[in-house]
Amino acid sequence: MIVTDERVARFVGERCGVVVAPPFTAMGIEREGQITAGVLFNYYTVHDIAVTVAGERFNREFLVAVGKYVFVQIGCLRMSMMTEQPKVIDLAIRLGAKVEGVKRDYFGKGRDATMLGILREDWGY
Repeated sequence: MIVTDERVARFVGERCGVVVAPPFTAMGIEREGQITAGVLFNYYTVHDIAVTVAGERFNREFLVAVGKYVFVQIGCLRMSMMTEQPKVIDLAIRLGAKVEGVKRDYFGKGRDATMLGILREDWGY
């Protein structure tokens, strides 16, 4: 089930080791009462929105919802992601993302963030 409450922000913040401060929009997957995956959307600039990603087992329904939110509902040309999770990086690349860089120690000492960008026309869903 897709959820959009504060539990998603807490989940993503805990997994990434960051403090999440508004404004943001959260979207996550709840299974058996637990958040198992989530994204936080913030730093909206009309053409781009930053997406912080954490979790596992992202399903098609969720990925379609993310794309609709970013590219249809708020009309961005691209989304920018940061994650340290190899599985999330692999999934993002399969969805059309390109690796755009690395932010060293972004998630804490020795925890680098891979920066990825997905253009509307490259989105795989």
